[in-house]
Amino acid sequence: MLTDVPGVAVGHLTDLEAGTGCTVVIPPPRTVGGVDVRGGGPGTRETDVLSPLAPPDEVTALLFSGGSAFGLAAASGVVRWCEERGLGREMVVARVPIVPAAVIFDLGVTGGARRPGPEDGYAACEAASDGPHETGSVGAGTGATVGKLLGREGCCKGGLGAASLRVHGGVTVAALAVVNAFGDVLDEEGRVLAGAWDTGRGFVGAAREAVVAPPVHPRLAAPTSTTLVAVVTDARLTKAEAAQVARMAHAGVCRAVSPVNTPFDGDAVFCLATGARSGALFACGVAAAEAAAAAVREGVRRATSLRGVPTAAQRARAGG
Repeated sequence: MLTDVPGVAVGHLTDLEAGTGCTVVIPPPRTVGGVDVRGGGPGTRETDVLSPLAPPDEVTALLFSGGSAFGLAAASGVVRWCEERGLGREMVVARVPIVPAAVIFDLGVTGGARRPGPEDGYAACEAASDGPHETGSVGAGTGATVGKLLGREGCCKGGLGAASLRVHGGVTVAALAVVNAFGDVLDEEGRVLAGAWDTGRGFVGAAREAVVAPPVHPRLAAPTSTTLVAVVTDARLTKAEAAQVARMAHAGVCRAVSPVNTPFDGDAVFCLATGARSGALFACGVAAAEAAAAAVREGVRRATSLRGVPTAAQRARAGG
């Protein structure tokens, strides 16, 4: 759980009927943030303030949402919720909440009829708790799918996963992943766990198939996929170190998703460091990669079918 890190709260807004939702992470005050964006089609807000060169050194909250670019509006609700509670960066005339956000494209599941908005971001904050949080087809992972090589007809249901590790000195490193990847999700042995499915062949292996027979599906003409990861640690890191941990954590995404960081994906990894404990940058980065990979895999293992999109297990049973 991401809430294994003391002082961190996670809240979901899940709309199962529409097949979309959003997830908010609310860390303690004075939490430092960094980001590493590698996908060719990101949908983000307030990521520039996480640059080590930018003055703000505190992240008030982090939002992941469905709804593609439309879903970024949900961050306004998170900002309002934080402002009402006096959270944010002191700017003399106002306290301004710093709320980075990133979205996935789930309009293929929702039909575009329902996109998370400000009221949904606010509701996710209201639901936030520092206790165990849900994973699977919830929050920002509600409408997630994976394995888009053969289009909707061959994809599997994605979702939201989480994992955590304890490193030396008692530092906790946790990750939450929203798995909506173009590519396949691979298990610990490198086998396809969930991905592009062909009725006659089973999981085709997207990386290999794309090289042998380049995809021509019309939906691949625009960015429609994304894997988002939030790494949270109680280690004491600078903004530059948080960005480095986010970069190292992306290695875990690369272990669990193939192909990854494509022109069709908006892949991004965020790192939030609460600063409660002294910790080594190297150990945090290594643990972040391990936690990110585990969170991605859990996202598809705990996914449930929605709006006619089967899970990987359902695909396998039907094909066996």
